[in-house]
Order: sequence, then structure tokens, then C-alpha cells
Amino acid sequence: MSEAAVNLYSDTQTLPSAEMRRAMAEAEVGDEQRGLDPTVNALQERVAELLGQEAALFLPSGTMCNQIALRLHTRPLGDEVYLHRSSHPVIAEAGGAAALAGAQLFELDGAGGMFDADALAAALRDPADRHQPRSRLVCVEQTTNMGGGRIWPLAAIGAVLAVAGENGLRAHLDGARLLNAVVSSGVSAAEYAGGFDTAWIDFSKGLGAPVGACLAGSRETIEEAWRYKQMYGGAMRQAGIVAAGALWALEHNVERLAEDHANARALAEGLAAIDGVAIDPATVETNIVIFEVPDPAGLVAGLAERGIELSAFGARVRAVTHLDVDAAAVERTLAAVRELV
Repeated sequence: MSEAAVNLYSDTQTLPSAEMRRAMAEAEVGDEQRGLDPTVNALQERVAELLGQEAALFLPSGTMCNQIALRLHTRPLGDEVYLHRSSHPVIAEAGGAAALAGAQLFELDGAGGMFDADALAAALRDPADRHQPRSRLVCVEQTTNMGGGRIWPLAAIGAVLAVAGENGLRAHLDGARLLNAVVSSGVSAAEYAGGFDTAWIDFSKGLGAPVGACLAGSRETIEEAWRYKQMYGGAMRQAGIVAAGALWALEHNVERLAEDHANARALAEGLAAIDGVAIDPATVETNIVIFEVPDPAGLVAGLAERGIELSAFGARVRAVTHLDVDAAAVERTLAAVRELV
């Protein structure tokens, strides 16, 4: 009998558990577009409280959260958005900021997927110069994705938000893996999200739900976000079936994220001991492990032949731990990498 596959491609690969499926099957539902789905309403209220915001809106994906936020905060006349060059709206949202919001993206640099307040301040435009785009929005990704799952410290976020406030910018928190940061650091989600005009969390990554994310902000902002949810085709009618999976995940799968972090550290430490693999285990703070090898594509292909799935990005390889990856899977992956490298 062949070994089960090891899927380290992304934490989006998680499968709903039998208990989560049961909760979804038994969910009380209604028309969420009319505010009549009690499960969706309960999820939105819980996320708003979790993030310290007034209201929240259940959406099909985190990408839709980002795109609606960009549309909410920018004006369709060439406003500029400041974010890290490796952040999700830059590398994985198909140019949506330009197509849907008419916004220009200014890509900032910084180690680990994080830029600092000085970099933001230096990039801002002169508001009196009509030749330049108008500075409008700053976005922070917590944790950083292609930055290797790094956690933005509160002090760094505070400094960036201070520059934003001094210059009349709005602020958006891409919290796709925010709860990974919460579990790893002990800082609450509301503390991280405080000071942002909008923030969101994802349910389909480490939390293990099959679909969905929730965007939070002021009541006025979320009411306007509903307009874009409708416009972009995000209204889902009896969405309590999927919202129930998200609620179950919040109740059962948050604290266990620590297991994913421990498995990621074990993977990073094991990789660091292999000749030909370049990685600093000290930079692995949550569940994303990014490393370099002489032939990334060859390694990924060789691992795939052995039933182990990772992903290659240029000169780097990424592995992401999640609830369907245990310590034995990590050891099997390390043994295969030793053989191939």
C-alpha cells in the first residue's frame, strides 16, 4: 500500500474534518443578501468582535476582501496604494487593483515581507503636485506570505500607522494568516487590527474551513462594502452552510495553529542541517518555510514523484504546514530532500 500524500503546497489545501462537515450540514440558513441567514450573521458578529471593529462582512475569498477594501479606500482617479512588493495584491490578484479600483500600486521593499515607516514616508507624494498620483492607502500583510510567515511587530505596525495618519492615508490589514500571528505572539487580533480602517481574516487556510473570509470595519464602511460584494458577485444567498464551517474553525482550530508552527520549525531546522539547502530557522515564526536549493524546480518535481508537494518560486521553495500535516509527514519530507539534494 502506497504512503499517503504529503501536501505542503499551501495551507489552503486543508480538508474539512467530519465534525466540521456535520456542523455545515446542520447549519441554520436563510438569505444572507437580505440579512436573514442566522449563521452568517453570527459569524460576522464574532469576527467584528474578534478584530475590535464595529461590523464585518462574510465574503467568498480573501482576495475579494482585499479588492473590496482597495475599492473602498481609493478614488478612481489614480490614487496610490503602498504595500510590500511581495504582498498578495501585487503577486496573486491578477492586477485587480488596477482593473477594479483604478488604483496605482507603489511596491515597497523590506526584509521578510515587511517595510518600515521610513520607507513609507519616503515614498509618499507631494499632495500639491498635480503631476503625481495622490497618496491614499497603506496595506500591511499579517503574517507575510512570501516573506516567510513573518510577524509584523506591534511597534512596527504602530510606526507605519503613525506615518499614515500624519499624511491622511487610510490603512488596510490583510489578515489572511492573522490568527497565526496571534497564536505565535500572544498579541490579540484586536490589538493587531486596531488603527486600521479595514481588516480581515481567512478561514480556508490554517483554520481548515473549505471557503470564506470576513472583512471588518466601521458600520458605514461595511455597509458600503456590501455594495461591492453585490457588484462583484459575492452575494451567496444561503451561505450559512459555509459560514458554519468558518464558525466551527474559530471554535476548534485556532489554538492548534501552534502545532503547525512547531512542525514548521522542525522542518526548518531539519532543512538547515542538509548540505545544499540554505535557510535560517530563526526566521521561521509561524507555518511558512521558504528555503533555497541549487535546483528548485528539480527538487519540487522529485518530491512530487515521491508524493510530497511543495511549490517553487524562482530560486526559492516554499513549504506550508497545516492541520493535515503531522510530524511524521515532516520527517518523510526531510528524508526525501536529503535524498534529492
